[in-house]
Amino acid sequence: MAETIKLVKGDELPQITLTLTDDVTGSAVNLSASTTTVSVKFRKKGTNTTLSTISTTKTNTGSDGKVHFDFSGGVLDVDPGEYEGEVVINFNNSIQTVYDVLKFRVRANS
Repeated sequence: MAETIKLVKGDELPQITLTLTDDVTGSAVNLSASTTTVSVKFRKKGTNTTLSTISTTKTNTGSDGKVHFDFSGGVLDVDPGEYEGEVVINFNNSIQTVYDVLKFRVRANS
């Protein structure tokens, strides 16, 4: 998750696909249970204040660890700058936060 995803203020796309894997085994995290959800907490880099909580959708059944999301609902109606996305998996009220954060750079819409 080291690459910075470049975005434009006010856009609703691109659609981002994540593959969540176990750091120890390298295998995909099974997200297929109907009670398992994944969200992305979008915030300004260096802060703890969540600006938006982005819901994801499982790709296929979720057993392959893949989810996708976009920036609909005004998520990118923010000032240009550096942002982060903290990925949170909710396994039926048991929470696992992914250690690495997504990196975003938002530029002005010209």
